[in-house]
Amino acid sequence: MEYTTLGDTGLEVSRICLGCMSFGTPEWREWVLDEEDSHPIIDRAIDLGINFFDTANMYSVGESERILGNALEGRRDEMVVATKCFFQMDDEDPNSGGLSRKAIEQELDASRERLGMDTIDLYQIHRWDYDTPIDVTMQALDDAVRREKVRYLGASSMWTHQFAEAQHTAERQGLDQFRTMQNHYNLLYREEEREMLPYCEKNNIGVIPWSPLARGYLARPHEEFDATTRGQSDDYAKEHPYFEGNGQEINERVQEIAEEKDASMAQIALSWVLHKDVVDAPIVGTTSIEHLEEAVEALDISLSDSDIEWLEEPYEPVSVSGHE
Repeated sequence: MEYTTLGDTGLEVSRICLGCMSFGTPEWREWVLDEEDSHPIIDRAIDLGINFFDTANMYSVGESERILGNALEGRRDEMVVATKCFFQMDDEDPNSGGLSRKAIEQELDASRERLGMDTIDLYQIHRWDYDTPIDVTMQALDDAVRREKVRYLGASSMWTHQFAEAQHTAERQGLDQFRTMQNHYNLLYREEEREMLPYCEKNNIGVIPWSPLARGYLARPHEEFDATTRGQSDDYAKEHPYFEGNGQEINERVQEIAEEKDASMAQIALSWVLHKDVVDAPIVGTTSIEHLEEAVEALDISLSDSDIEWLEEPYEPVSVSGHE
């Protein structure tokens, strides 16, 4: 395993972050694993040197956090655990979502209890809240840090001008700022290269992209995607612009490079993300130990400048996706 410093936090994290959306209950989404099947994957991740785990309160409506917390029992202090808040957790409670002070405080405490952690290493806002002034959100998050419920703050997909506004608001008021950005970034979705990634690089913000494999579309030939359980049941994959523009051609080029290097398509797609200097640790979700091991092996794959140029060449602008 390789490790890197996460932005300017000083935290040393594995270059692969294990995404935990696939741990919870299949009642939430068909492809999600239950606790019995989740624990072996988490255990194997730790064996492979992964010390960075990302979950969210909304994943399986809290079950993902509970499963991760149980799996890490006795070794939580050695790990870096990230979770998120924003999405509605209870249809009967309008204050169980959003980024008001009430929502943040009650959802943070619920996450801490499920994870079995007094202090969460990285607490992230899952999206931008258009109904709550950003100074209210930043003040509530700063209080969480000062009360030692949270060590570092992070944000996820939003417009760069919103992220900059949040940072400037915190700076003006002497509040803790966001240290990380969890954004949508892969070979088929590179719109973040326009503003967000340059902003993060300039300001030493840790970058931990979600969906580096385009929800699995870059892990297999394009014609096979619909044959998978996730391809058949994951409506969210179809909502992203992976099938716009030249996505199919990029998929085919990933296949060709994979054959040349005797690697899997997923390894090539992941290696491309890992070759980006601005990226600290892509978030990889998996439902099998085999795919987890493949992801870690991608760290050993070297792509030449010409390989990268060839993979990137067909890309053309697509619809903004992930925070729209």
